[in-house]
Amino acid sequence: MLVSDFNYYLPQELIAQEPLPDRAASRMLLLSRGRITDGNFRDFPALLRPGELVVFNNTRVFPARLMGYRSGAKAQPLSPQNPASRDFLKGRVEVFLTKQLSTDPNEWECLVRPGRKIGVGERIYIGEHDGLVAEVIARGGFGERRVRFDPVPNLFERIERLGHVPLPPYISRDDRPPDRDRYQTVYARERGSVAAPTAGLHFTPEIMAEIRQRGIETAEITLHVGLGTFQPIRAEKVEEHKLHGESYEISNETAQKINRALDEGRRVIAIGTTTVRTLEYSARTSGRVQPGRGEADLFIYPGFKFRVVGAMLTNFHLPQSTLLMLVCALAGTDPVLAAYRHAVDRKYRFYSYGDCMFVE
Repeated sequence: MLVSDFNYYLPQELIAQEPLPDRAASRMLLLSRGRITDGNFRDFPALLRPGELVVFNNTRVFPARLMGYRSGAKAQPLSPQNPASRDFLKGRVEVFLTKQLSTDPNEWECLVRPGRKIGVGERIYIGEHDGLVAEVIARGGFGERRVRFDPVPNLFERIERLGHVPLPPYISRDDRPPDRDRYQTVYARERGSVAAPTAGLHFTPEIMAEIRQRGIETAEITLHVGLGTFQPIRAEKVEEHKLHGESYEISNETAQKINRALDEGRRVIAIGTTTVRTLEYSARTSGRVQPGRGEADLFIYPGFKFRVVGAMLTNFHLPQSTLLMLVCALAGTDPVLAAYRHAVDRKYRFYSYGDCMFVE
């Protein structure tokens, strides 16, 4: 199976650069057994039947993009609090935190830019006052780095203050204060993601309440979005790609709800590809969702046998991406690509701040 089989044409102007003023005002394309229907997201609760189970990813995005300077002379006793030390600093550096690896010492997997110039042993200075200092201690196989932060109290408080919202690169503007709210689901609770589970961005408290009023059961899992979600495919053949692991957790209560729904023949509906991947990874061997935490690295592409998920809500995804392949696995490659062509013709808004589709 070729990666190029999952390509499609998208005019640049259809990539949403801003969220809509009203979260729930997005358009929604319904793809039901190959049939395409245009609708609005506010119709979503009406598509659900009493007794069905809707599963959300409650991860919370943190401002993972840190801007700093690299050291020009490692031997110099530099301090980010000393303005004179800027004489010894050269070159702006972006540190994009993707995964916390340990807390003592505080080490992270990250991407750095410009990547080729940042070697092991280099120190990066972030912030003028009460800032952070990170040392590169290792290189990874996909261009990532491992960094160790100098000890500070309340590391996450400093990251929240110094960091920027990690908007995707196809949003061609700097992040702004409103993005701290809008690039976050209304049900986000567990901090740890570097990208939003974007299918959830359409929900409002009113929509959530309507779902429950209709007798629809709900549950939550946590998958912290990291490199596995957005790493590019470098292979020509789909089967040769390996997915990066991402941290997840499923509670006993959620596992029991899902397994009970499966036993009773009730449909499980996933909100977003991250939820799909978490549930199917957990059930990959037994067909039953297992409670616990771990690293999910399941790559879902056409031919995959779904054990848990019967339908999903998702946004539109990049060409030749693992996320698009997952949607094709659930609904079929030809029907999904036909739906994407329809969405382009009807000028749907694409990607993170764009419209959505319900696939069943």
